Amino acid sequence: MNKEIPYKIYLEENEMPKQWYNVRADMKNKPAPILNPATRKPITVEELTPIFCEELARQELDDTTPYIDIPQEIQDFYRMYRPSPLTRAYCLEKKLDTPAHIYYKFEGNNTSGSHKLNSAIAQAYYAKKQGLKGVTTETGAGQWGTALSMACAYFDLDCQVYMVKVSYEQKPFRREVMRTYGATVTPSPSMLTNVGKKINAEFPGTTGSLGCAISEAVEAATAQEGYRYVLGSVLSQVLLHQTIIGLETKSALDKYGIKADVVIGCAGGGSNLGGLISPFVGEMLRGEADYEIIAVEPASCPSLTRGKYAYDFCDTGKICPLAKMYTLGSGFIPSANHAGGLRYHGMSSIISQLYDDKLISARSVEQTEVFKAAQTFAKVEGILPAPESSHAIKVAIDEALKCKETGEEKNIVFGLTGTGYFDMVAYQKYNDGEMVDYIPTEEDLIKSFATLPQING
Repeated sequence: MNKEIPYKIYLEENEMPKQWYNVRADMKNKPAPILNPATRKPITVEELTPIFCEELARQELDDTTPYIDIPQEIQDFYRMYRPSPLTRAYCLEKKLDTPAHIYYKFEGNNTSGSHKLNSAIAQAYYAKKQGLKGVTTETGAGQWGTALSMACAYFDLDCQVYMVKVSYEQKPFRREVMRTYGATVTPSPSMLTNVGKKINAEFPGTTGSLGCAISEAVEAATAQEGYRYVLGSVLSQVLLHQTIIGLETKSALDKYGIKADVVIGCAGGGSNLGGLISPFVGEMLRGEADYEIIAVEPASCPSLTRGKYAYDFCDTGKICPLAKMYTLGSGFIPSANHAGGLRYHGMSSIISQLYDDKLISARSVEQTEVFKAAQTFAKVEGILPAPESSHAIKVAIDEALKCKETGEEKNIVFGLTGTGYFDMVAYQKYNDGEMVDYIPTEEDLIKSFATLPQING
């Protein structure tokens, strides 16, 4: 039977999902409501619309509608690169000499090089439909900024990107792709916004963080008429759009009668992980199936494994709504590691609630081991993976080696979020033996936790 499964399982174009899946509808314990930073009360759609597009604000707060139609214009755009392939990693299995069957969902087969385009095109569509002039955003490693610049170019919208300074410097080619698509790219924290000036004064020489860049992007959006802020991860609306990943994965597995035993995704803010696991979690919530689901995060920014489950600001400048999530504190600035897309201080409220309910587990891994796994994967599977994706590869290899010890033939599925061809500085550091592991001390975390807002619930 195994040999009958092709290397790549493709869905037909007409098999692409026509709806996104809202896992919150099936959650008995809903994620805690996000709060207005001024009143500390649950925020309303009306209060969100000065920051977000109207339809996106509604999606953000909708925790009862299980399926939401994908507009035809977005479906048409998706068809340029979707459905994406689910690949059986036969060569990796052979390399590891494992009885496990390893599958990966590859999201790097578009110009942006990652899964981020799935939500970027949706958010740009709703901005255009509302008649806006443009949008502002932040980006870490640059995948989100690249995807949004592409989406904005498609809909003829202005795109302003605040890029975490360390990534701006480490990944100049990603920056230039954004500029090629017409985006304005600013290293963050900058001196162009009030919050940027404040952060630079408080942390001289800082390499930045996603929390910093978010604050700047929100300030820039609210200061310009006809602009709104859009975000590439963390928010429930983003996880909703990314469920097309998991829906396609589930359909491809079902096509060959394969049931996943272990589902693995890298975890930064939660967009890829949430998109991949939502349909599987939905079956668990409805009592239809059981899976082992593993979130993998960097040891340098371990929000799930070492964070606190509490209300916190979503940005360093403390101007965004508060969310209950596993967090290291909005003021936490992680070390300048090479997984730029996994450097957010908190975790999606949806992922945080699922983790707190023990429906998923989490592991933190050090970057030298991550790049070792990336190199192993690249040599046998022919794709140079992004550092973010390689966190999932590391744990997938670990799980496959466990199967080698026990003789179990588990089906292991992981998300390959994108390619690493813009991450060659990181690969150079690894190849030259200059890469080191950064892990925050307990003192670092205690200091950051002390800044958490005091909110009951």
